[in-house]
Amino acid sequence: MNDDSLGRDWPRPQIPPLPPSGAPQGGRPVRKDEIELDERGLYIESWLPERRSRRRPLFYVHGELAGSWLWERWLRYFAGRGWEGHALNLANHYWSRTTDPAALTFESYLEDVVAGLERVGPNAVAVGHGMGGLLVLKAAAERVRVAGLVLLDAEAPAATRPPAKPHVVRDTPPLYGRALVGWETLPEKLQRENRDLTLDDILRIQHLLGQKPRESGRARAAVLAGVAVRPDLLGGVPALVVGSGVDGAPAALAAERLAAWLGAEHEQFGAASHFGLVLSEEGHRQVAERVRAFLEAHRL
Repeated sequence: MNDDSLGRDWPRPQIPPLPPSGAPQGGRPVRKDEIELDERGLYIESWLPERRSRRRPLFYVHGELAGSWLWERWLRYFAGRGWEGHALNLANHYWSRTTDPAALTFESYLEDVVAGLERVGPNAVAVGHGMGGLLVLKAAAERVRVAGLVLLDAEAPAATRPPAKPHVVRDTPPLYGRALVGWETLPEKLQRENRDLTLDDILRIQHLLGQKPRESGRARAAVLAGVAVRPDLLGGVPALVVGSGVDGAPAALAAERLAAWLGAEHEQFGAASHFGLVLSEEGHRQVAERVRAFLEAHRL
């Protein structure tokens, strides 16, 4: 979510180029494209290999307060190795059309994900981070067919999360910003807490998370209360669950429980932070290589 004027024009301007240091190492040339779902006001940022391949497209979904910017390193990495990537911006996030965040819900975000997956096609691998992980899991189980699932520090469905105290759900503000998720503090403190991120990474994340309360509290409250998912409807879709943090940390325990519940592959990256899984300059490559191995093993 940007902190620019709420009256900014849509569609969005051309995607700015990454710095030269972002060129894929040993990979194929990459070109950029975009998909606009005008009926929902959604913008999908696409990174494509120079030549199409038989690999399944990767469909990326960010979590709360984020956008397609979250996936730039992964988009580059996988497109440089033959996978086309399509990073959705949920309603009112980053390049998608501005709308009233108070009207948005987990269900409306789920409809955004379903619309994006249907546009990309039925053979996509859905990749989700944080709340985006729960969104793609729910969509894949109950709404649209996918070829595979990659869940990164995903919010847990109702069956694998401890019951929330009623007042925690009730007191969720209708709108919130980066302060509620712990990112409204000194950059130096954030870097101490996220040691896999550089100070430049921290400053960029802080800026792109935005300063204004524009995230849907109704969506967050639904996640805290517990979103029901039917894993039996996945029909044998291969899945990989990735967690950050050392063994015993909340994120690590949540990933372990989710993987066991789904019967999915599981990988823990003890040195990674929540955002570092996909954004750290060095660490993102280790996680991406594990995902690449998963994709190749399942011929995705």
